[in-house]
Amino acid sequence: MTSYSMTVRSGHPDFLDLEWDKSIVDWTTDRIVYLPKGISRHEVRFVVYREGTYVIKELPQRAARRDYTVLRDLEGTGVPSVIPIGLVEDRSSDPHEERSSALITRYADFSFSYRELLEGAGFGPRRTQMLDAFAWLLVQLHLAGCFWGDCSLSNVLYRFDADAIETIMVDAETAEIQSELSEGRRLEDLQIMIENVAGGMADIAARQGYDLEEADLELGEDIAARYLALWLELNQELVIRPEERYRIRERVERLNSLGLSVDEVELLPSEEGRRIKVHIRIGVRDFHARRLEELTGVRALEQQARYILGDVHYFYAQQPPDSDRVIDAMRWRIEEFRPMMDRLYGATRVSDPVQAYCDILHHRYVLSSEAGRDVGTAAAVEDWFANGQPGYPLDA
Repeated sequence: MTSYSMTVRSGHPDFLDLEWDKSIVDWTTDRIVYLPKGISRHEVRFVVYREGTYVIKELPQRAARRDYTVLRDLEGTGVPSVIPIGLVEDRSSDPHEERSSALITRYADFSFSYRELLEGAGFGPRRTQMLDAFAWLLVQLHLAGCFWGDCSLSNVLYRFDADAIETIMVDAETAEIQSELSEGRRLEDLQIMIENVAGGMADIAARQGYDLEEADLELGEDIAARYLALWLELNQELVIRPEERYRIRERVERLNSLGLSVDEVELLPSEEGRRIKVHIRIGVRDFHARRLEELTGVRALEQQARYILGDVHYFYAQQPPDSDRVIDAMRWRIEEFRPMMDRLYGATRVSDPVQAYCDILHHRYVLSSEAGRDVGTAAAVEDWFANGQPGYPLDA
């Protein structure tokens, strides 16, 4: 009889009703649901419980342990990665057979694979957003001391974040976390990414019947260029004179505009006489998301939060100038946001209500710009629904 050991985090199902004595390809449980997925070297199944949807990935024991450990270590760092829920080990009783394991992760709601993005009709306008997001994910991993070792299009999930795209690390079985990555290790990771992305684009070209010469083989090089520019932006040293302290605020605001939180500012004496060396410690990319939750209690992705904060200030502008902004923020949630979310949750074509809310805000801006006046939210909502929800989500 096959035996196994299982580790499951609290707050989730115990998964004991699943057929762990079989390979997941032979499972017959009615908990299995079929969701879109990218290419994977391992077998993957999706299962549904009352607590949510989970992903089961079957892989060798050593790889599974590393995958689970790295994903656990990344939690709390701000790096977007799938959430590890459990690990099932020792699933083979044959001493001559490599022991099989299964990694359990939480399904990333509203996410999709690179094939759905790159092969969709809306990839053209979304191309820059995807490249920026991919580069930013790699920057975040390296800032957290994580060497990926297998960065590729298929090891990342994508999710719409207002007018941007969020990338989520999926596969960590080759990754390792150190206190700090050397430049050599970072550049090695970049080179692996370039080669893997080129392979992914060649595969897409072949699937679509194109010659290899027509494949976008430079996509990885483009991501690397964006990575290097962003890394320089985050790590450049600021040296100022004592009377130029205002430049510290400029630097912090520049980083906030990128969605980055600044954890601390350290002032150090400079070797250049009376100058001051400024070292800024970067936090996670959630400046606007934190601000929105502080003001209203609403949770959203970073760029979604930037859009929604704009709507909060739009609401402020309609209130008396001496009104209490704390109360106004709560009124916005009760009078504007919550009724809209109730309507969007009931709309059949809306899969991600928060993203749809951001699309409506953008649509309001477009209509107002064309009309030369503020058309208001109600008119924008009705037009958005009446005209096939333009721009949502892959037709942007």
